Amino acid sequence: MPSSQTHRPSLRVLRVDASARLEGSVTRQLADLMLRELAERVPGLSVARRDVSAGLPFVDAAWVGANLTEPAARDASQRQALAKSDELVAEVMAADVLLIATPIYNFSVPASLKAWIDQVARARLTFRYTEHGPEGLLTGKKAYVLAVTGGTEVGSAIDFATPWLTFVLGFLGITEIEVIAADRVMLRGNAARQSASEHVIRVLDRDWPAFAEAV
Repeated sequence: MPSSQTHRPSLRVLRVDASARLEGSVTRQLADLMLRELAERVPGLSVARRDVSAGLPFVDAAWVGANLTEPAARDASQRQALAKSDELVAEVMAADVLLIATPIYNFSVPASLKAWIDQVARARLTFRYTEHGPEGLLTGKKAYVLAVTGGTEVGSAIDFATPWLTFVLGFLGITEIEVIAADRVMLRGNAARQSASEHVIRVLDRDWPAFAEAV
């Protein structure tokens, strides 16, 4: 007889895509590769997808006012102002692993990804202030950042995207972060893509060795 119990997925991944390109996007190709390889290593993998490329609401005065109001005291309009943020926060909280696939536009992240961060960075939900300073509440999660650039060298003095993402994820409590870069694609071409693909395989073999040995 089939079990009546609901089995929790062995690993829950939230994939966040930020590239404006839907076809031919190197970030999306790398994210596809990572998920295929991860699925081979982890039985029962569950993937939720959030494509932010079409844009998200920006934080405005109504959002700030609602967020500063105690949850029990919020009226209907305030709850509506935070509805999308609540949805995005719930996705992050439910995930064991974040896979953030982003290009670097003009030395930083796309505006849509910044809007996503603004929506999920919520005091009392994903971080809090204590007498010892801010404390991230999204602990126990891994994050993989797939960063693709046309000409910017990831990790260089003009890369303001990956250091910022690493900092803000750490601020929220996610400190296990791996940056995988296919950088300077316009200069390095397929070599950049191949290097990043090989990095993906090495990282997955490192992080999920028991599963890798079993397949």
